[in-house]
Amino acid sequence: MDDIIDELSWRGLIAVSTDLGELRAALNSGRVTVYCGFDPTAPGLHIGNLVQLLTLRRLQLAGHRPIGLVGGATGLIGDPSGKSAERILNPAEVVAGWVERIRGEVSRFLDFDAGALVVSNLDWTAPMHVLDFLRDIGKHFSVNRMLDRESVKARLDAGGISYTEFSYQLLQAMDFLELYRRYDCMAQLGGSDQWGNLVAGVGLIRSVEGASVHALATPLVTKPDGTKYGKTEGGAIWLSADLMPPYAFYQFWLNVADAEVPNLLRVYSFKSREEIDELARQSAERPAARIGQRALAEEVTTLVHGAEETERAIAASRALFGQGSLTDLDERTLAAVAAEVRAAKVPGDSGLPPVANLMAAAGVAATVSAARRAIAEGGAYLNNQRVTDEKAVPGAGDLLHGRYLILRRGKRTVGAVEVVPAG
Repeated sequence: MDDIIDELSWRGLIAVSTDLGELRAALNSGRVTVYCGFDPTAPGLHIGNLVQLLTLRRLQLAGHRPIGLVGGATGLIGDPSGKSAERILNPAEVVAGWVERIRGEVSRFLDFDAGALVVSNLDWTAPMHVLDFLRDIGKHFSVNRMLDRESVKARLDAGGISYTEFSYQLLQAMDFLELYRRYDCMAQLGGSDQWGNLVAGVGLIRSVEGASVHALATPLVTKPDGTKYGKTEGGAIWLSADLMPPYAFYQFWLNVADAEVPNLLRVYSFKSREEIDELARQSAERPAARIGQRALAEEVTTLVHGAEETERAIAASRALFGQGSLTDLDERTLAAVAAEVRAAKVPGDSGLPPVANLMAAAGVAATVSAARRAIAEGGAYLNNQRVTDEKAVPGAGDLLHGRYLILRRGKRTVGAVEVVPAG
């Protein structure tokens, strides 16, 4: 699609913007430099941040120049947006480590051969004297207007806000000004909860440079019931493999509800409108096949972790239900499988219990007696091998990677056991 604003619109990626007609005209008239910031307030990015990363990528594919800004400075302060209480300030050395991790994550989604950049705002913020900041930046901000920001008002209503976090919007506005001066950056991208900070930068550039620049905010991606994505019972849906294994990441997308799939495909995939409509049609005709979920899970996992890790995740998903070999799975993937099904931990120092007992411990059968009945009826499996003896006891040779057993009753009820040292 030639008009990137049209594409972002049908994908539901525009929540609010400065004058949309002017932004469209700028994007259609030539190459525009656009930036988006990512603060190191955690050791990695999650799927909420992925919306911005993929939107930057869409803009680059449309011929524009993306800048990923990692908040080496702002990460030391903390953004009050969306927070009901003061952030805990992390040690500088921790933030510095997270900056490098996030720099690497952002870099995976941008094409540097086509001009993309990743920068840290610490480069221009750290050398700046406080008096220069107050005179050159602070002078252009009205405290009355700052107090009107929704994020600030919410915090004041909740008990107050420190000057540290109150000043955050000045720092983010200064970033936009600096990127405008250094790279002719004409637009800033962010989430809708960042809107006040985005327009603060637009206003600062207008005040200091007399120039007209743009801001565009994407909506928070929510489920049909209005709740946010990005969290599970175990925490955030991270993009880094060491924070969330690719198998678990793949399973997250595979398990979303049917009603959620079309919107998630629009936001997170690069499929065309026609392809998404066709997947929605097929999914409606054959919901049990989870066609839309599989397409979504495969594409997003490939975007984030690469084709090889995606193939491993798919192979593990199939093997778990008897459609492949569990012995072919690498240890990290198998560990993720065990975590996904909440493996029961059993001591292995004095030998393993019978399979029936392990099935009950893993939740595959309600009781040991029920497990024995499943074995007698031919519906019990250990590592995808049918168990025929009700008194069968697994041996050391059955342990996958020396510690895991996968148990199954019938076609769909799966559990796992992790053998751990006693004590």
